[in-house]
Amino acid sequence: MSAATPRSLIDAISQTIVGQREVVESLVLALIADGHVLLEGPPGLAKTLACRSLAAALDGTFKRVQFTPDLLPADITGTRVFDQRNAEFSTVLGPIFANVVLADEINRAPAKVQSALLEAMQERQVTIGPQTHALPEPFMVLATMNPIDADGTYALPHAQLDRFLLKVNVTFPAAQEELRILERFAVGDTRPLHGVARLTDVLDWRAQAHSVHLDEKVKRYIVDLVAATRDGHDYVEFGASPRASLALAFTSRAKALVEGRDFVLPDDVRALAPSVLTHRIAYTHRLTIDRVRPFDFVAGVVERVPAP
Repeated sequence: MSAATPRSLIDAISQTIVGQREVVESLVLALIADGHVLLEGPPGLAKTLACRSLAAALDGTFKRVQFTPDLLPADITGTRVFDQRNAEFSTVLGPIFANVVLADEINRAPAKVQSALLEAMQERQVTIGPQTHALPEPFMVLATMNPIDADGTYALPHAQLDRFLLKVNVTFPAAQEELRILERFAVGDTRPLHGVARLTDVLDWRAQAHSVHLDEKVKRYIVDLVAATRDGHDYVEFGASPRASLALAFTSRAKALVEGRDFVLPDDVRALAPSVLTHRIAYTHRLTIDRVRPFDFVAGVVERVPAP
């Protein structure tokens, strides 16, 4: 069996997901860059199916958590249960202990539940009672959310948004793509492909991405882009943090690897900047009043920063 490539993984997922190429590529880029992805869009746009297809293609462990207003932190991380027979506590691990965790409709649960993911997403470990448990490797959280003005939704804490490597806006398909969806799924269920790549392949890709060359001029360009979000804009309360610079570097290297290059181009950075930066900025109410989309605002900032 020949070694799998990131491109073969993207192609395999695309056999299940019609269109949504940006979503599919973002999932694989985040997987290589060892990060998490937040998918935002109305229901019915195959966000959950895309996440399932990625897990199936890797043949890794997969858990889905449906976020609801009555969900508790222990429902995600696990809890300690008292065993009366042995007169001692035992630990029951939650669904967070999987290679791919789907947090479905993450913004339908209150902040205390959303924050239960913070330690897992950042530290790759979970503390339950007096014990700390390491999460499996690789580990990835894929979260879906409905638009924030939908009924029964809560705004995600900014500290948690910052832990997502990428935020991708999932849009409606074109008419031709919707016709293909109808032709593919109206007759029968299309099952995701299994075993396209192995978990060890993911670890190999990550090692290869670390060796992708990042020129000093490109590093400066990344820093300039992030710094531009902190300049005195009327729409910005505070800009992106240095974690955004690191995220841009990681994802740009992953994109270069997917494209078959061993060096990063400024175009890689420009293409990924809106998905990396949009959710890391705290916006003022004036952005909403003027009906400016955050993604469009960040795209404008990127346009103003000259590339090397």
